[in-house]
Amino acid sequence: MLAGATGRVPELPEVETVRRGLAGTLVGRTVTEVKISGPRTVRRQDPAEFARRVEGRRVVSVDRRGKYLLVECCGGTLVIHLRMTGSLRVSDPGADRSRHTHAVFTLDDGRELRFVDPRTFGELFFVFPEETLLDDVIGRLGPDAASDSVDAGLLGDLVTRRHTTLKALLLDQRMIAGVGNIYADEICFAAALRPDRRTESLGPDDLARLAAALQSVIQRAVEARGTSLGDGSYRDLDGAPGTFQSEHAVYGRGGEPCSVCGTAIAGGRLAGRSTHFCPSCQR
Repeated sequence: MLAGATGRVPELPEVETVRRGLAGTLVGRTVTEVKISGPRTVRRQDPAEFARRVEGRRVVSVDRRGKYLLVECCGGTLVIHLRMTGSLRVSDPGADRSRHTHAVFTLDDGRELRFVDPRTFGELFFVFPEETLLDDVIGRLGPDAASDSVDAGLLGDLVTRRHTTLKALLLDQRMIAGVGNIYADEICFAAALRPDRRTESLGPDDLARLAAALQSVIQRAVEARGTSLGDGSYRDLDGAPGTFQSEHAVYGRGGEPCSVCGTAIAGGRLAGRSTHFCPSCQR
């Protein structure tokens, strides 16, 4: 089974886990039939036209930019954004379908790729190379958070462009693509910076720690196959949960002792999101 997570995920590590699973499952396969039942699942295009575009196409590769999955096919690109509650499952045709299954892609080996989305925030669309829709969507994103290009120099440029809180900067997909609420909190802790710290106050040493923390947290989370929250809805290709939740230093640990200094983890809201940090370790 392939799945995205619900609630506050998927973020980059979860989407990357899904991408790797899809790459192993879809590459070389041909989509023989597409059925769309969710009225919001395909909303940038007519659903019937979307189905016609996808049917008969062979999958060449599966890529990712930020939280977007890019299924490269012969002659075009299938774009998938899981958003808050979307997930993907590869199933045998006789397997029971979730009542929240809004799209089914039948593959040439008989299996089905199912898009399941209880809250219907996710979306699918298909673009031909000559169309601008993909550039319009992906072109608005900042550099991918997993890229080596997100270094202290780039972060220095970003903080001069947007004066805000550090957490708001990390959550802004136009600045850095792929970071969401969980990993923003974990990155700030790893960098020893408060999430409410003003970006204009960050000096060269702060930016160096922030760049290192961003790369380290994202890499470790990808290696752990992402975070599975208490509802257990996020699963990888084999049906196993991610394990990075066992490494959370602050996220979801409000009131618990900091593993470094023992101070109670503080909780509150920042940039419209629940936020957790250590008042002692982070400055």
